[in-house]
Amino acid sequence: MVAVMIGIDPHKGSHTAVAIGAGEQPLGKLRVRASASQAECLLGWAAAWPERTWAVEGAGGLGHLLAQQLVAAGERVLDVPPKLAARVRLLQAGDTNKNDPNDALSVAIAALRSKTRREVAADDYAAVLKVWAKRHRDLSRARNQVACRLHAVLCELVPGGFSKEITAGQAALVLAAVAPAGAVAQARCKLAGQFLEDLRNLDAQLRLTKKKLAAVVGASRTTLTQIFGVGPVIAGTVIGDVGDILRFASRDHFAAYNGTAPIEVSSGGRITYRLSLRGNRRVNHAIHMAAVTQIRNWHSDGRTYYDRKIAEGKTHKEALRSLKRRISDAIYARLQADARQAAAVSAKGPGGQPGNDSDSSAAGSHPGHQLFGQATPGPTASLRPPPGTSPPGHRNRGQRRPAKPLTAKRTRSGRLMSPHRSWAHFGAAAAGWVSGLAGTVHQVPAGAYAKRVNAAPRAAAPPACVRPEARPPGRDAG
Repeated sequence: MVAVMIGIDPHKGSHTAVAIGAGEQPLGKLRVRASASQAECLLGWAAAWPERTWAVEGAGGLGHLLAQQLVAAGERVLDVPPKLAARVRLLQAGDTNKNDPNDALSVAIAALRSKTRREVAADDYAAVLKVWAKRHRDLSRARNQVACRLHAVLCELVPGGFSKEITAGQAALVLAAVAPAGAVAQARCKLAGQFLEDLRNLDAQLRLTKKKLAAVVGASRTTLTQIFGVGPVIAGTVIGDVGDILRFASRDHFAAYNGTAPIEVSSGGRITYRLSLRGNRRVNHAIHMAAVTQIRNWHSDGRTYYDRKIAEGKTHKEALRSLKRRISDAIYARLQADARQAAAVSAKGPGGQPGNDSDSSAAGSHPGHQLFGQATPGPTASLRPPPGTSPPGHRNRGQRRPAKPLTAKRTRSGRLMSPHRSWAHFGAAAAGWVSGLAGTVHQVPAGAYAKRVNAAPRAAAPPACVRPEARPPGRDAG
């Protein structure tokens, strides 16, 4: 049992702390200003209770900095969801007024009585992924806003506007074809030009953010990107919001966290389940995008699973929800494997990144261990024999013929002609013609050009996988 629980209601300008004992009796309260010495003030005030535990409301939001400062000072800090603290405040008897001391007291009581306590840990690579994933999400929303405003202006300049999703290049072409007549049309064209410039800037920032996010995801050595439809953006969003996967006892708990598990609304003998609107909606949206990607690709295992559910009589939305739950289980399995691998690496010694796998490589893991296939389908099996296994004298398609030795040939008159003599004469004539256009005639000896041609390296043979272009039928007959 915790001897003293200190609940903190954090704000942008101040923090209110209330200390309670094991019997929920108040022991003291303090209000500090949000400043560089906020952690020192709280620690000095709480020095009277050596066996103390801190409970911060929303340690991932406004209370993130304070919680990290307390963790760095060696204190034990718990994260209390704001909804849980609000429920405690509404259900408790007595003074239920909404103020900072009562909120801090509700936070302390919720942390003291809760069975599932989430302890705050120091920031790691997941926090970096969360930062860049949020940046990408903010830029995407800003781009959509600018694109919608550009659509609205184009509707006033061009009849019908632009019916499809617009890009910066398409908007530039549309604006170039507009001939404004009057001051109002000119003002709208200038406004559309500013929106176009904003769209280009946001596209450039999005590309840069994607590169940074892909680099951070690659450095984390996670296997989450091996799931079909999960790229760096989805992986960064999931890992950044989930954090420590070990806090979920099973895949069912994880599905309830991300909202892919249905909720039961049964009564009496009637057992009914409904769509869950709870949980982390960002992670739910990331899983939804992965499911849509799998459905759109016919060769994916997710599409096969979706078709099987449709054949069983499920509707599109029901089949999509089933696929999302399946992807949630696959993500849980991948994150659990990464956590075990990270624990094994940390047990061996210092160094390495979380999720590092010395047995894996950029080529991917064993196909039998991949869930829902790989993001990009590999090459299919070929019936052609591998290079070097053809019978003697047989040449595989795409293999270059052996070079023939250069020997002197005789002309019709019986005179010997050196190799590439015809090319030498052509080079001399071309050089003289170009020199004549410049105003000066410069004769190039034929033998010099022939020597340069003979000394020039031959072009490299095309790879065996490159096939020659197919000629239209009927050309060889002529």
